Amino acid sequence: MPPPPHRRTGFSRKAQYGLLFGYAVAVAGILVALLLLAIAVVDPRGFSAIKGAALDATAPVSAGGRSVTQFFSGIGEGVSAYFRAGSQNASLRRELEQTRRDLVAAQTARAENAQLRALLGLARQTEDEITVARIVGSSYGSARRLATLSAGAGDGVRVGQPVRSADGLIGRVLEAGRWASRVLLVSDGASSVPVRSLRNNVPALAVGRGDGTIELRTLEVGVNPFRGGDIVVTSGIGGIFPPGVPVARVVRLEGDTAIARPLADPARTEAAIVQPIYQPAAAGELEDAQPANPSGPVSGPPPGAPALETTPEPLQRNPNYQPALQDPQPGQFVRPPAVPAQPPARPEPQG
Repeated sequence: MPPPPHRRTGFSRKAQYGLLFGYAVAVAGILVALLLLAIAVVDPRGFSAIKGAALDATAPVSAGGRSVTQFFSGIGEGVSAYFRAGSQNASLRRELEQTRRDLVAAQTARAENAQLRALLGLARQTEDEITVARIVGSSYGSARRLATLSAGAGDGVRVGQPVRSADGLIGRVLEAGRWASRVLLVSDGASSVPVRSLRNNVPALAVGRGDGTIELRTLEVGVNPFRGGDIVVTSGIGGIFPPGVPVARVVRLEGDTAIARPLADPARTEAAIVQPIYQPAAAGELEDAQPANPSGPVSGPPPGAPALETTPEPLQRNPNYQPALQDPQPGQFVRPPAVPAQPPARPEPQG
C-alpha cells in the first residue's frame, strides 16, 4: 500500500526513536531502583555511603537552583512591594492628615478650656458681671478698633459698660442691639481710660492710637515716670471702669509719653465679661440730675433762733475793729473784768 501523499517520510521514524528512548530511560530507572533497593537490603552501610555521595553531588545544583528561585522570587516581591508602596503611602498620608487635624482640635480645645477656666475664675472674683458673651469678631485693618459681642440689650448690656477678659480690659460698650453689641477697644483712637502705674502709682490717661497700641499721657511735663515693662491698671477715676483692672504693658518710651500694648487681645480671646458701670451717675446725662430746690432771699434769722448781739455803731465805723478777735481763742487766758470800786457810804444824819 503506498504512503499518503501529504505524509513526511521521517515523521514516523522520529516518533519511534522518541518512544524507544523513553522506554530505555524507564527501564534504566527501574534497574537503578532495583539495584539501590538490593544494596539497601544487602549492605545498608554502603547504601548510606551512596546516599551521601549523591547528596554531595546534588548539593551545588540544589544551592544554585535555590539561589535562582530566591532571585526571581525577590524580584517578584520587589515589584509587588513597589506597587503596594503607592497605596501604603496614600494611606499613611491620610492617617497623618487625620492625626494633624485631631492634634489641632485637641490644642484648640485645650486653649479654649484654659480661657474658659480663667474666665470662670474671674467671674467668681468679680461677682457683679452683667453677662458672659463670646467675641464673634473684631476689626484690624481699619483705624477704628471695634469688636462684636454675642450679647445685647436682651441680656442686660447697656452703652458705656466696661468689657474685660481674664487678661485685662478690652474696652467699653459703644452700641447695644437686641442680640448683639459693639465694643470700643482700648486701642481705638476715640478711647481714653484713666489708669495708674502699678510700680509707682503714677496716674495717667491711656489714649488709643488706632494701630493696636496705647499712648500713656501723664500730667508731669519733662519727666517720664514709666519704664519698659510697667503694667498699668484702671484707676477708677471717671466712674466708668472699676479700679484695678489690668490694661496694658509699656513697650517703649517716647519723650514725655510711653507706648503700651493692651494685655487683652480680642483676636485671641473667645469670651468676655460685661460689667456694670463702676459709678452709674458718671454715665448719666446732665439734664437727668435733680435740680436743688431754690430758696427765697434771707430776710433774717430763722424762727426760734436766739437773738444775736449787735455791734455798736461807733465800732462798726472803726477800721481797726475785728469782731473775731474779741472772742477768747483756744488756750488763751482771759483775765476777768475788774470790779469797779464802790464810793464810801455817807453817814446818815441823826436826828
